Amino acid sequence: MPNTYDAIIVGARCAGAPTAMLLARKGYRILLVDRATFPSDTLSTHLIHAPGVAALERWGVLDDVVATGCPAVDRYSFDFGFFTIAGTAHPSDGNTTAYAPRRTVLDKILVDAAAAAGAEVREAFTVEDVVVENGVVVGIRGHDAGGASVVERARVVVGADGRSSHVAKVVQPEQYNEKPTLQWSYYTYWSGLPTNGFETYIRPDRGWAMLPTNDDLTLLVLGWPFAESTAYKADVEANYLRTLDLAPDVAARVRSAKREDRFHGGSVPNFLRKPYGPGWGLIGDAGYNKDPITAQGISDAFRDAGLCAGALDQALSGARPFEEAMAAYHHERDRRSLPF
Repeated sequence: MPNTYDAIIVGARCAGAPTAMLLARKGYRILLVDRATFPSDTLSTHLIHAPGVAALERWGVLDDVVATGCPAVDRYSFDFGFFTIAGTAHPSDGNTTAYAPRRTVLDKILVDAAAAAGAEVREAFTVEDVVVENGVVVGIRGHDAGGASVVERARVVVGADGRSSHVAKVVQPEQYNEKPTLQWSYYTYWSGLPTNGFETYIRPDRGWAMLPTNDDLTLLVLGWPFAESTAYKADVEANYLRTLDLAPDVAARVRSAKREDRFHGGSVPNFLRKPYGPGWGLIGDAGYNKDPITAQGISDAFRDAGLCAGALDQALSGARPFEEAMAAYHHERDRRSLPF
């Protein structure tokens, strides 16, 4: 069928856009859709560890991130109250630097890179349904801002649409290694709060981290046990500042700074999903999700984009059966993810 895409990617942020870019660079006909328009923000503390930065460099887009003025993070510190561990990250492809670009910046760069590679990008596109025929996913039904519903078909549909993935809801993959929600987090942005790299503070049943980002701002995120979330949300700002009093020097720094944004917060479940099946795949948070305390989300999304795009290239080119190629992606994703 001439109007069939090789792949449709649902979700155009940190997992979907790189997957579309990598496949388009291989010459495949790719449709990348997202209900958002870009640039736009999303709930994220947006640290990219060294492996993720190495991926940006391999893909040729790291210079675009650096050009936004986002500061490099060359030092990590973990303050436990009685002692502090500090140093540089373990090298990844020779890189030890991290960055924390705002998602308004990063996601736009990635979407533009996918388009430059040849992917067709449709923003403000809402997926209404995933089209399944004889047990095989064959496309999507959705509409753009104009409201006209269309069906687009593809050899494979990839869900990169987050932990509440519409694609996953339709295909109902096996879900395993489930853990209860562990913490509730809030973050906001401050001016006049310089940091010495990525600063993390661990206190009994509490923790927080500070990291520099665009526009001379510092992101400060705090986490508490999920069981305390109702009481905490009764007065977010007061409880946020009260928690910082566990490290008086940090509290003094923050109280002399200026808050530049509202508080953003939430909690996430912990699970892995089987990331493939007949005619479909899952990447990023759609495929597995874990507590954000490790700040691994973006780096893992980049990793999975590379793994899944490589597997799909093998399958779409005929070099390897779809089941075999995607099973290898599944195995490698879990091998790298489960230790966390």
